[in-house]
Amino acid sequence: MHHLRVYDPFARAAFNEVLRGFLQPSDAVKAGPEIRIDASESDKVYTVRAEIPGVNKDDIHVTIEGGEVTISAEVKRDHETREGERVLRSERYEGSATRTFTFATEIDEAASEARYENGVLALTLVKKAPAAGRKLTVQ
Repeated sequence: MHHLRVYDPFARAAFNEVLRGFLQPSDAVKAGPEIRIDASESDKVYTVRAEIPGVNKDDIHVTIEGGEVTISAEVKRDHETREGERVLRSERYEGSATRTFTFATEIDEAASEARYENGVLALTLVKKAPAAGRKLTVQ
């Protein structure tokens, strides 16, 4: 007796995806710090609150170029082990994270401020006044 088999070209691909996920570390272990932001706007300033927990304020850098703002942070940790002690598992992340975003108006970097407290970076970004147009005299 003959049996008909339905050919499913995706059945093998699905099996390979299952294996690929099994062999890689979980996201909880490999994920680094994420810089999550809330941004709001008023007439004169942009206000940004960025969550960057576990980072020393000296390891946070904010750069402003025109309307583009970049926040970068480096997470460092101590590698101290006592004599006779060995690490069984370490899931704490060490490395860096960067977040860049662009506003519609240029930022006045000299008038802007940054504060870091309790794992939250608060940025007050002052908008630059738009340049006034110049009228040319036609000769």
